Amino acid sequence: MPDRKAKTITLGWREWLNLPELGLTNIKAKIDTGARTSALHAFEVRPFEHDGRRRVEFKMHPNQRDRETVIVCVADIVDQRLVKDSGGHAEQRWVIKTPIKIGTHSWPIEITLTARDDMLFRMLLGRSALRGRAVVDPSRSYLIGKRKKQD
Repeated sequence: MPDRKAKTITLGWREWLNLPELGLTNIKAKIDTGARTSALHAFEVRPFEHDGRRRVEFKMHPNQRDRETVIVCVADIVDQRLVKDSGGHAEQRWVIKTPIKIGTHSWPIEITLTARDDMLFRMLLGRSALRGRAVVDPSRSYLIGKRKKQD
């Protein structure tokens, strides 16, 4: 049996990450082991079909406290699920699957799309995305994903 501990990375309670297939860099994410699914800020979410594939287009403000910068993203739809937020409110959300990149580490994760304009973090990285890959040190921040300067 392989040594799982040797392959896991340690993350802080918040990290800088990239979602390269969505064109998103320097996203500040809260690593939230209390959340099962990961969530990404999205607005003007528009599902559509292209070449027989169900897809979704959405806009997002990548930087907290900045509603001027907008990035348009497109991804394949994996599912639509009823998700309860931390306040117990249920919301139907689109689910996409895309690679996440934290430092030199990369792997595919599922992400739900929801409006997070009023939240401090543009993304929550939930425990399903961490399973078998990372552990969290809640006393530390930015252990791996350093913010990259824009070119």
